[in-house]
Amino acid sequence: MAFYTIQILNGLSLAMLLFLIASGLSVIFGLMRIINLAHGSFYLLGGYFGLSVLNQTGNFWLAILVAAAIVAAIGMVLQRVLLERVHGNELGQVLMSFGVLLVISDLALWFWGGLPQTLDRPDFLDGALRFAGLFFPKYRVALIVCGFAVALAIWLIIERTRIGAVIRAGVDDAEMVRAIGFDIKMVFLLVFGAGAALAGAAGVLGGAMLGIYPGADFEVVLQAFAVVVIGGLGSLRGAFVGSLLIGFSDTIGKALLPEFAMFTIFVPMVAMLVIRPEGLFGRA
Repeated sequence: MAFYTIQILNGLSLAMLLFLIASGLSVIFGLMRIINLAHGSFYLLGGYFGLSVLNQTGNFWLAILVAAAIVAAIGMVLQRVLLERVHGNELGQVLMSFGVLLVISDLALWFWGGLPQTLDRPDFLDGALRFAGLFFPKYRVALIVCGFAVALAIWLIIERTRIGAVIRAGVDDAEMVRAIGFDIKMVFLLVFGAGAALAGAAGVLGGAMLGIYPGADFEVVLQAFAVVVIGGLGSLRGAFVGSLLIGFSDTIGKALLPEFAMFTIFVPMVAMLVIRPEGLFGRA
């Protein structure tokens, strides 16, 4: 029983990390119809920028803020300069964003090196919590709480604010949003930047739990797209549920059937594409 309890908590912490990455990707995908394979690069850059700030200042929270801000700026430049030029061209988006991912991966390898590195977490989050005779890392508990808090904040913004109403309307009909006087290009740019910032912050948070290393961008973008496919494009609720499904299947799959680790992640995605191509909460 203790084994399964620990694995469920591990799966929940991974799910919250995936949600931070996939929520922005899902809204970007649903709103802008952009297939951005470079989203994993935002996670990688966030982790490395956070590492640099942490090495210089020793401040974990400043590392998150700086990494999120820098990655948001990079994301907005990428959207405005490159991805906007291939809007509506799915093949062009895939090729261009994959090229950007490869370029950023090589630049990160050249600048930060190829050795895996782990970000130092705050002192008060070191160690483990004890409950019901079990020990579980404090940092993972904090990550779970952070994930739920961010999910609630994003939901409130999307469902209870004016900009959220514009985003939801843009997912359904971008032309209508443009017709009533909103600068849809600016909305797209801000949403893209916010999604990149979430991925950058996740890079810092994930770097303190899983480490940051060359290839993390590929792993993350595969898992994030699996989340989006399962949950449905443009659905925050879908991103949350999809993150839970992928987080639990990955963690429990690796614990029970390590030789089938990739199998346990992508079989649910393939099954969803066959049964309900629009995802759990997507629209047909």
